[in-house]
Amino acid sequence: MIKPEKTINGTKWIETIQINAEERATLEDQYGIDEDIIEYVTDNDESTNYVYDINEDDQLFIFLAPYALDKDALRYITQPFGMLLHKGVLFTFNQSDIPEINTALYSALDNPEVKSVDAFILETLFTVVDSFIPISRAITKKRNYLDKMLNRKTKNSDLVSLSYLQQTLTFLSSAVQTNLSELDRLPKTHFGVGADQDKIDLFEDVQIEGEQVQRMFEIETLVVDRIDHTFNSLANNNLNDTMKFLTIWSLTMAVPTIITGFYGMNVKLPLAGMQYAWMLTLGISVALIVAMLIMLKVWRKM
Repeated sequence: MIKPEKTINGTKWIETIQINAEERATLEDQYGIDEDIIEYVTDNDESTNYVYDINEDDQLFIFLAPYALDKDALRYITQPFGMLLHKGVLFTFNQSDIPEINTALYSALDNPEVKSVDAFILETLFTVVDSFIPISRAITKKRNYLDKMLNRKTKNSDLVSLSYLQQTLTFLSSAVQTNLSELDRLPKTHFGVGADQDKIDLFEDVQIEGEQVQRMFEIETLVVDRIDHTFNSLANNNLNDTMKFLTIWSLTMAVPTIITGFYGMNVKLPLAGMQYAWMLTLGISVALIVAMLIMLKVWRKM
């Protein structure tokens, strides 16, 4: 979809969302955007980057944003979005139709302090970076819940939720780190050359926000990994206790089996002719079981 043209203080803005082949051809023919650029900026596997074409005087921005697979289960990955300054026109590409990107773009458009296309780009990046924070808070809330539930009673559904949290943190932490690296590099690129004080302040705001988000995800990743490690240790201990109980139980059951097996043979055995020989075998079994349990206790095997 190619939305109608808008203006940002005199600069044209062309917004695109999930463009198809026909719309790609329109961008090539009507606006003169190279096919390779369109392929690059709409590639869902692309990573954070900034490219300046000195020949065409084009500037291309690629950043990563959170993309929800299942908000209720807190399953997130990241998808790229792009902004292209081409021949004095700003093009934005939201190929995955990420709601956070749409919110960021129109929040920057409605901001009265945004008085240039550069400020629009930086305000958009600020809001995109900010969009990671609610997800981090939701992860914190879910992590606290799982921490309590896993300590009480382990359920497969809780283990699956913990696995989802780890996957989400892996994707988002990596995205936050690569975004921050690019934000730190941006002032040193052509985009940052000759920046006035307002633009420098915007650079600093975006970088500070990026660093804060990075710290939040680093802490959450460490805590979730600790919870997972603790649970694995508890599960292993519980398994060892269960195996220990089953081993001792099987040993105690083996004693009467051996004794009664001897006295079940069709041969003459000592004391087999007594009237209460069955009580004798029972007593021998009990005595041996008690002796074995005492030895195991002494040897600290129980």
